[in-house]
Amino acid sequence: MLAAKQSSKISQLFKVMGDPFRVRLLLALAEQEACVCHLERLLGRRQAYISQHLMSLREAGVLTARREGKYVFYKFKDHDLLGLIQRAAEIAGFAGIKAKGKSLKANLARCECPSCGGSKLVSVK
Repeated sequence: MLAAKQSSKISQLFKVMGDPFRVRLLLALAEQEACVCHLERLLGRRQAYISQHLMSLREAGVLTARREGKYVFYKFKDHDLLGLIQRAAEIAGFAGIKAKGKSLKANLARCECPSCGGSKLVSVK
């Protein structure tokens, strides 16, 4: 049996990942790392709102971050967590849930981050 401290840590991980927007955010990061500008376009939310959620996920050890100039790129620390989200979706009756990571760049009209290099990309809305 788990000690109280261990159960508490596991419970906290579920709490952090249990927010509906954070689930969408994690699915967006499933296939590749992304900066907030990519996530803004894909998820249709303001930078500040997204950054608050990213900070919570990073503090919980779900995401890692790296800085490149003024841009911060986020990615999964452990991809096994993605499997947990997908399994939860199956249990909830949403079989075949798709991660959105591959559509990050395709959803940008224009981005100047180092990942995109300031190139103009066609928006796919």
